[in-house]
Amino acid sequence: MQKYGQHFLINEKIITQIIDAVILSKSEQLVEIGPGKGALTLPLIQRGVKNFTVVEIDPDMVAYLQKVLPSQAGVKILQSDFLKTDLAVLLPQPTLFLSNLPYIDAAAILDKVLDWPYFQTAVFMFQKEQAQRIRARAGETFYGPLSIFSQLRAQISLVCKVSRGCFNPPPKVESMVLVFRKCAAGALFPTDWPHFKGLINAAFLHRRKTLFNSLVLGGYQKEKVQFSLAKLHLAPAVRAEQISPETYVQLARLL
Repeated sequence: MQKYGQHFLINEKIITQIIDAVILSKSEQLVEIGPGKGALTLPLIQRGVKNFTVVEIDPDMVAYLQKVLPSQAGVKILQSDFLKTDLAVLLPQPTLFLSNLPYIDAAAILDKVLDWPYFQTAVFMFQKEQAQRIRARAGETFYGPLSIFSQLRAQISLVCKVSRGCFNPPPKVESMVLVFRKCAAGALFPTDWPHFKGLINAAFLHRRKTLFNSLVLGGYQKEKVQFSLAKLHLAPAVRAEQISPETYVQLARLL
């Protein structure tokens, strides 16, 4: 394992599936996060993709990429921590993000990408359990805040499953590649995202309690919570994991 915890993707079949997903998801601007040794970058160039940006935190990897990437491809290399990068450095146009995400920062990177106004598509690899959390529906085991925050901002589909042996060195867990496509702004999207996040975090903070008790413990007025649940025809004993993202948006407005 390298100093930044990289696991380098080496399976050609998986690489091809990821590149196919990128090629199909046409966008005006492509940004790859954490290209490492170029396992995805070089095949992209071989498939005719040019003039894109890569963001790499590791100076050793940056030096390596500067040597191996053909100059005629027009790849712009930014040596930076993506989470600390001001996305104003990118062009204000529909953007496709690509990454074999570092497991430790995957949720934070996804949140930053989905929040960016010019996000259009993302093709991201996650550890299997995190991917299951992202895709889980209300009532399922892995359903929680990450499911809600992701599904309200993007349509999510599976590209492929990735075994541990597809990497060098092998990680301890299996992985999954997901595609995120920006949702059209609809009537059910939260108008106050910070307040909405606060509501969801309060709802799931005490998973063994009812949603009513969790929200009251989270500082919401008891009478207002009672009224709002009744207005949405939700039983007093309903729990946080039983409610869909869209219903949470309605609940946030009532509260």
